[in-house]
Amino acid sequence: MRLIRYIHPGTRSLAPAYGLSGRSPWTGLENEIDQLFESALSGFVAGPSRTQFPVDLYEDKDNTYVRAELPGVNRDDVGVEMVEGYLTITAARKQKDGDNEESVSFSRSVSIPDEIQSDKVAAAYQDGVLTVTLPKREEAKPKKVSIEVK
Repeated sequence: MRLIRYIHPGTRSLAPAYGLSGRSPWTGLENEIDQLFESALSGFVAGPSRTQFPVDLYEDKDNTYVRAELPGVNRDDVGVEMVEGYLTITAARKQKDGDNEESVSFSRSVSIPDEIQSDKVAAAYQDGVLTVTLPKREEAKPKKVSIEVK
């Protein structure tokens, strides 16, 4: 299995700020750690930068997988759709605050390579984790070539 990439909304570079800026070379890393703790503690908080969620993409020789953690979201409130080379995941979570109830919606679109068989895409949702399986076409799978002895 090979990790392709980790996609986080609003991702910034982990590269430290070198040069003559006078900033510490650790500033970039400190900002990333702060962002990680902030997102972990806040969960899915509504707001302009919090309506998306991180997804992991990884693959093996037969499939590409998209994995999204959606804590507190009911299975019935999760949607998965493939349209024109994009996989779109939507989710909604209802929050109660005393007598008030509000719904927060999240959406994430990921570009899918052409090597995927879009008619055989499958999704599973268990314990707040959505896993979408994207099977590769036969011609895109690695093939072992035999070598003849002459």
